[in-house]
Amino acid sequence: MLTSYGWSETLRKDFAIHAAQGLVPGRIIVQQRGGYRLITELGEIDARATGPLMKAATDISRPAAGDWVAVEARPGETTALVHAVLPRSTAFIRKASGPRAGAQVVAANVDVAFLVASLNANLNPRRLERYLATTHESGARPVIVLTKADLTEFLDEDVAEIEAIASGAPVLAISAKTGQGLETLDAWLRPGQTAVLLGSSGAGKSTLLNVLAGEERMATREVRAADDRGRHTTTHRELVLLPSGALILDTPGMRELGLWDADEGVSATFADIEELATQCRFGDCSHGEEPGCAIQAAIDAGDLDPGRLYSFEKLQAELAHDRRRQDPLLAQEHKKLWASRGNAGKARMKQKGRMPDE
Repeated sequence: MLTSYGWSETLRKDFAIHAAQGLVPGRIIVQQRGGYRLITELGEIDARATGPLMKAATDISRPAAGDWVAVEARPGETTALVHAVLPRSTAFIRKASGPRAGAQVVAANVDVAFLVASLNANLNPRRLERYLATTHESGARPVIVLTKADLTEFLDEDVAEIEAIASGAPVLAISAKTGQGLETLDAWLRPGQTAVLLGSSGAGKSTLLNVLAGEERMATREVRAADDRGRHTTTHRELVLLPSGALILDTPGMRELGLWDADEGVSATFADIEELATQCRFGDCSHGEEPGCAIQAAIDAGDLDPGRLYSFEKLQAELAHDRRRQDPLLAQEHKKLWASRGNAGKARMKQKGRMPDE
């Protein structure tokens, strides 16, 4: 049973210390606010994390969908206890919404991340760049899946637009309704391998999962006709064993995807821009109006979408802001830097006679 869900020799070695304590291995196949559902050697069981685990763990290290865990199943009790989380091979992490703004693990131990977007009026390359950056940071392989290919009259143009920002990730166009392109997913759905479906509400994740599973595993709803935006249907994270032997994790649609400690992921996603930046005349080029800016030259030549540069700079600024929020020393240095720039600007204005002495 566990082998079908990805159990390996590496995991067995990692689990040895827990086996010595009489615990058994399990994998989280359903994550809900009230607890978990696990697959174990004895089948499926309900579980909750122990108090000490939740208190000692950070947001990132708490149990999440796809995790392998060490479990205590007490005789006569209907709910098992999760005592520990095994080391992860990959983790898709986003900044949680709300005032705490901590980290949230969306999916753990996945091999492939299907980044799902609908070929309707809501197709957004900038949003996909966020997903690509987070996936590259996670360690999983990104694959962009464009759904509802039967609804667009400009399929080749839409695919070409997304390929231009995909940073080498495969771009697949499919239709769960007609079956168009579904065979292209086979290369990424191997027995024992785990994929995760990620994307906005209404992108067609649950519909795709139902087709791959050959049954109605997830509820689905039509997108709003007024603006082509989706409605939340999946309310929990669930790992499903497909007839092919592959595993696929469905996740609720995300209204927003905040980056979390994803500098390497952003660099991988925008490798073309970072390469151009090395060709600028000045090492500290801001890619604005400086002479010899290779990035602006690429924009002028039509080789680089200015929206892509804006997205790159926006994500970099977002990450820098979060680092300052977490590190008071960085925040203080940033404040001093801008104060120094402000004073220098005032001095220049005084020299030109445009600002009276205080």
